[in-house]
Amino acid sequence: MKMKLMAFAAAAALLAALTAPAKAGDWKQDHPRRAEVNGRLNNQHRRVKQGLKKGELNKKQARRIRREDRNIRREERRMARRDGGHITKADQRKINRQENRVSRQINRDESKNAAGGVSAGAPASPATPAAPAAPAAPATPAATGAGQ
Repeated sequence: MKMKLMAFAAAAALLAALTAPAKAGDWKQDHPRRAEVNGRLNNQHRRVKQGLKKGELNKKQARRIRREDRNIRREERRMARRDGGHITKADQRKINRQENRVSRQINRDESKNAAGGVSAGAPASPATPAAPAAPAAPATPAATGAGQ
């Protein structure tokens, strides 16, 4: 009985020793496709951080974009686990499409806020009224190119 227990313990220890390095070696975060995907996610994170700092994005927009990036990163990790630590070209294309959508969303939000869109915490109308526009000068035939 004692011999069986020792043999079982030895087998369990051997199994644990064999599986631990295999799992550590499967996590290939520096794989070129994973590195490219993670680099893009890091770049988008930096863009959101700068957009908040400069006032180009509001907190609500940044929160939504970060949530989408977190979901993309989670999906990338799930894909890598499924494929032995790397992602396939098809996985990379799918993730790149998702990142492209988020990148366009960042651009839209920044341009909307730069164009005077309403941001979180900002008043809905400007504090000072806009100055009246000057009347347009009448068009002359020489200026329009007519009569030539």
